[in-house]
Amino acid sequence: MPFPDAPALPGLTTAAVAAARTAHGRNVLAAPAHSGLAATLREVVTEPMFLLLLAACAVYIGLGEAAEAITLGVALLAVAGISVYQQIRSDRALEALRELTQPRAQVRRNGVLMSVAVEDLVVGDAVLVTEGSRLPADGIVAEFNDFSVDEAILTGEAVPVVKIVADPVFAGTSATAGSAWLTLTAVGAGTRLGRIGQRMEAIETEKTPLQQQVRRFVLRMAWVGTGAFALVWGINYLHSGNWVTALLFGLTLAMSILPEEIPVAFSSFMALGAARLSRLGVLTKQPQTVESLGSATVICADKTGTLTQEGMRVAQLYDGTTAGLVPVPGPLAPTAAKVLAYARWASETLPFDAMEKAIVEAFTAADPAAAAAPAPMLHEYPLAGIPPMMTHVRRVNGQVCVAGKGAVEHVLAVCRPAPAVAEQIRHVTRELSGQGYRVLGVARALHTGPDFPARQDDFAWEFLGLVALENPPKANAATVIQAFLAAGMQVKMITGDFPETAQAIARQVGLPGADTLLTGQQVMGLSAAELQAQAERTAVFARMFPEAKLRVVESLKAAGEVVAMTGDGVNDGPALKAAHIGVAMGRRGTEVARQAASLVLVDDDLTGMVTAIAHGRRIYQNFKKAVFYVVSIHIPIVLVVAVPLLAGWPLANLLTPVHIIFLELVMGPTCSIAFENEPAEAGQMQQPPRPLTSTFLGRAELGRSIAQGLGITAAVLGVYYFFMRQGADSEVVRTLTFATLVFSNLLLTLVNRSFTQSVWRTLRVPNRILWLMLVLTLALLLTTLLVPGAQRLFGFVPVPIAALGWCALAALLGVAWIEVYKAMRRAAGAGGSKGR
Repeated sequence: MPFPDAPALPGLTTAAVAAARTAHGRNVLAAPAHSGLAATLREVVTEPMFLLLLAACAVYIGLGEAAEAITLGVALLAVAGISVYQQIRSDRALEALRELTQPRAQVRRNGVLMSVAVEDLVVGDAVLVTEGSRLPADGIVAEFNDFSVDEAILTGEAVPVVKIVADPVFAGTSATAGSAWLTLTAVGAGTRLGRIGQRMEAIETEKTPLQQQVRRFVLRMAWVGTGAFALVWGINYLHSGNWVTALLFGLTLAMSILPEEIPVAFSSFMALGAARLSRLGVLTKQPQTVESLGSATVICADKTGTLTQEGMRVAQLYDGTTAGLVPVPGPLAPTAAKVLAYARWASETLPFDAMEKAIVEAFTAADPAAAAAPAPMLHEYPLAGIPPMMTHVRRVNGQVCVAGKGAVEHVLAVCRPAPAVAEQIRHVTRELSGQGYRVLGVARALHTGPDFPARQDDFAWEFLGLVALENPPKANAATVIQAFLAAGMQVKMITGDFPETAQAIARQVGLPGADTLLTGQQVMGLSAAELQAQAERTAVFARMFPEAKLRVVESLKAAGEVVAMTGDGVNDGPALKAAHIGVAMGRRGTEVARQAASLVLVDDDLTGMVTAIAHGRRIYQNFKKAVFYVVSIHIPIVLVVAVPLLAGWPLANLLTPVHIIFLELVMGPTCSIAFENEPAEAGQMQQPPRPLTSTFLGRAELGRSIAQGLGITAAVLGVYYFFMRQGADSEVVRTLTFATLVFSNLLLTLVNRSFTQSVWRTLRVPNRILWLMLVLTLALLLTTLLVPGAQRLFGFVPVPIAALGWCALAALLGVAWIEVYKAMRRAAGAGGSKGR
């Protein structure tokens, strides 16, 4: 039962909505058990660093050291506060993203059609769903238009189910064709999906390679810390015989080894990166997707609406009676007008497809009176077949009219014209497609019996003509393609359009390899090995259907490519879900496509994908800087605690948990906030993408970080040993050693802003947060050196300015050598370029 423009369903009133919400609740499922402030606090207090601080605080209380116990107690609150702040900040960023990506529904209330968030729907609402929409709640069909639903999420049956009036529909299923007005009967936990314990987002997202690498690295360091803790505790106990004091120094070493800043930095980088992208019109469904962007090697782009402009227009008609092409708009002969009329009658009553909208617009402009006349639907055959065709049976001017349109190959197959005529039609189709037009065949059939055949192909069809629709490339399509290519990525077009049309558009946008082509049928006919070889070297995939698109994506993944797939239709859903990075269009994309994708381009502009990849590379690059910084600075902290004890120096155990927590409090924000705010380095979009299997801390990079850490260690232990041999008191040695360590931390932060550029160049790169952290760290150091109360707490004493100058010089020598290394690498790179 097709529904008119103004449905009979008036919808609920505002008062009725409130009453229904009170009676049945909101359209949401139970919140995850791990959400909320209490869960965040629980995660914080179970972190290893928090537990180590708590143990150290207990030891100080046992030793009667009130000042140190209070200090660590304050540090506990500070660590917890920073962690909670970071978590809340990340949660707010993610909540903002959820608000932006929250599905919305078209609902009629108070007699007015409006858009509301899905969670605001109530029992009794009149909801409009169209092709590609995810059904938001349980209901019954009130009015429909060629409506069918995929209920596989509930039944496991992949074949869509045709729905008519009074049929039930269920939350979580998807509209695969047509549209319908629903009256909701259950929402939230009361739906069938809710009752059987499933959730719309119950599929657990697989952890990205970087997440897994970070987890393994921190776990290994935790085991190292456990072993070192036991070793230091045992040696101290043998020397002192006091197990409590030995425990304290063992905890000090364990705290110095644990790189707890890394997982905090990872979550901050991902959440804040996702928030940055959202402000640029790129919504990420999962924050961890952000770090995968920089490794994309292949972009599989849809044609219509992605590389081409939104919307279409009828440009030409082929009149099968006269065998001539007719431009549109313009005067139409009766036979040409019949082609356009039957194309319109074969379209939906209320079209939502861009091609059908263009056909209706052209028909209305050519014959307003005929367009305004009623043409009620008597029977309809949905889009079916490969390639597809659709048929509508209408009553036009009192007579039964059977109108069909679809792929030219399908229309010719059912019309069976003479071979010479069929070849002429194919020739015209190829010519039009070669000019970039999308071509549809149009046919009619006579029907006199009371019953309609079971299949649309069983009518006695007569070929009428062709409709050529224009969908030119977007103005920036060629520029976007070049940006992808410059970034070292392949670009492939995957479209359901005619091969000649696809290749014409590919040439217009400058797609390399536009002459290489595979069709959907060819894709399905190849073995896995053959497809993997051909998919790598093919740029244009035409006449593609869902199974073929999925096979291409899976084949590229099997070849080791990191695949980003763009799409907007229901038939793109499987491929979007299978790709490493699925990208849906925000405006014209269906809800199924948006749910399957991991990214949504709000304005349907593929430039946003270039922006997203650039941000993904920046985020990954900055995260590596943060990790190298953490590894490099932890090495001297660990060795300053361990070497004097293991080497039997007269002055050992200079550093205590108070000193370690000071360093942790300045390293954490530097790592997770200052480095996250670093701008992208020049030329990063001219570099090839990183392999998906690459580790964030490779052997060569780890070696460089260890070398940096050892350089700082040499400087710090050099100061330690020199002043100890000079007979200085332990308080003086502690003060100068700690000052050298903090100076080294400041310089390391500056040096690690780039792995290639000199520090003199990066000093001119703005990053106010980084400079704020450096100033704050220096201010805290001066406080511990100059303020009497802080001096006593840290076990420091006043030292001459000259001695601090020697500390700064030692720190400079321990850190600055890396600048010489970077200069040598730049010179070697320049020499290699000249040689080439």
